[in-house]
Amino acid sequence: MYASSQVRHHQVVVVGGGQAGLSIAHALQKRGIRPLVLEKNRVGYAWDQQRWDSFCLVTPNWQCQLPDFPYDGSEPDGFMVKSEIVSYLQRFAAFVAPDLREGVTVHRLVHNGSGYRLFTSEGEILADHVIVATGGYHNPRRHADAPRLPTQTLQLDARDYRNSASLPAGPVLVVGSGQSGCQIAEDLFLAGRQVHLSVGSAPRSPRRYRGKDVVDWLDRMGYYSMPIADHPDPRSVRSKTNHYLTGRDGGREIDLRARALDGMHLHGRLRSVTAEHISFNDDLASNLDHADSVYCRIRSSIDSWIAKEGVEAPVEAPYSPCWQPGPAEDPGVDLTSEPLAAVVWCTGYQSDFRWIDVPVFDGSGQPAHDRGMTQSSGLYFLGLPWLNTWGSARFCGVADDADYLASMITLRLRRRDASQERLECTALLGS
Repeated sequence: MYASSQVRHHQVVVVGGGQAGLSIAHALQKRGIRPLVLEKNRVGYAWDQQRWDSFCLVTPNWQCQLPDFPYDGSEPDGFMVKSEIVSYLQRFAAFVAPDLREGVTVHRLVHNGSGYRLFTSEGEILADHVIVATGGYHNPRRHADAPRLPTQTLQLDARDYRNSASLPAGPVLVVGSGQSGCQIAEDLFLAGRQVHLSVGSAPRSPRRYRGKDVVDWLDRMGYYSMPIADHPDPRSVRSKTNHYLTGRDGGREIDLRARALDGMHLHGRLRSVTAEHISFNDDLASNLDHADSVYCRIRSSIDSWIAKEGVEAPVEAPYSPCWQPGPAEDPGVDLTSEPLAAVVWCTGYQSDFRWIDVPVFDGSGQPAHDRGMTQSSGLYFLGLPWLNTWGSARFCGVADDADYLASMITLRLRRRDASQERLECTALLGS
C-alpha cells in the first residue's frame, strides 16, 4: 500500500479541507506557495452529515469572514441554516481553488529527516511542512454507564441525530446542556416529544440585549479578537463549554426554566444507569443558577461598556428567573414504568491525534503550541478552539490565524532557500 514508487514530495501539505484548511491554503497561495490539501471526506461533510436537520449558526451571518470571502447574502443579521453553511464553504473552496484531494485519509504522520512522511490511503507523501487542520472534536464521549441501558433503548450521539421523526415513538432523554444538547432537546420538544434533559454546568448567553444582538456588543468590545494570553483564565478556557443560545426562529435565547414551565423535564447531571432506573445528581438548581450567573455577567459587562463609551442604548429590566426546581429529591426515570425510546448523548468530544507520531502533545493529549506553531519545526495546528482567539475555530477568526501561520511558513521557506543558495555558492567557489 505504501510502495516507494508512490512517494511524492510537496513543500506544504494541509491535512483537513474545512474552513481552516482552505483558509491556510488561500493564505499560502497569495504568497506564491501552493500546498496540497488532503480531505478525508469532502468539503462541507461535517456540517452536512454531522448536524441535525434544523441546525443553524448561533452567531449572525455577518461574522462569517473567511479570508477574502465574507458573507455576501441578503440577511447579514440572520443565521444560516445547514444547507447554506455547506454552500458557503463549498463556494469558498471553489474561490480558493486549491490542490485538493478529497476522500484521502492520513493514517500516520512521522518525522522524515528535516521534514515529514505522511502515510495515506493513496500512498506515501513527503512534506517539508505539515499543517494539521482537522479541528479538535473527533470522538464523541458517553457516560460510563451508557452500556447499562436496556438494549431496546436507541442510543445515539449528537452528530448522528437528525430529527424527531427519525427516533422511535416515546420519551427521549438528552444528556448534556451545551449548545448541541439544548438545541436538540428543543428540537424534540417543539416536535411534540416528551423530553428529559440532563442539565450540566454549561453557561448560557443572552441573544439580544439593549437593542442589539449580544454578538454585536461583544464584537464592539473586542472580546472576539482578544488573544488567549490576555484572557483572565487562559489555562482552562480552551476546554470550556460554549454558551447555549440559538439562531433558530431568527435568533433567540434558550431559557431552560421557561421550557420546564412548558413541560420539559429537567434533571441534574446524570449519576448512574441500570436496566431499570436512571438517577441524577441533586444539582439542577445550582446548574441553572450558574448558567444564569454567566448570562447576567454578560449583560453587566455590556452595561459597563455602554456607560464607559457613552453609547445611547435602551435600558432593559434586570433578569428574573421564571421557574425554580422543587425541593423534593429528583426521583429519576423509572425505566420499568416509563421506557425511553432513545437517549441522545450530547456530552462532548475528545480529540484523537493518535495518527500523529511526533512528540508535540501535552499530558492530556492536546497539541502543545504557540499560536499553532509546535516545537517540531515544520509542524503546525490550525482551527483549534482558542488557538489564539475565541474565533480561531470559527468562520470569524480563522483567517487571522491562517495568515499568521502562512507568513511564518513563507519566512522559513525563504530562509531555507537562502541557506541552500549560500551552500551552492560556497561549493562553486571551492571548486
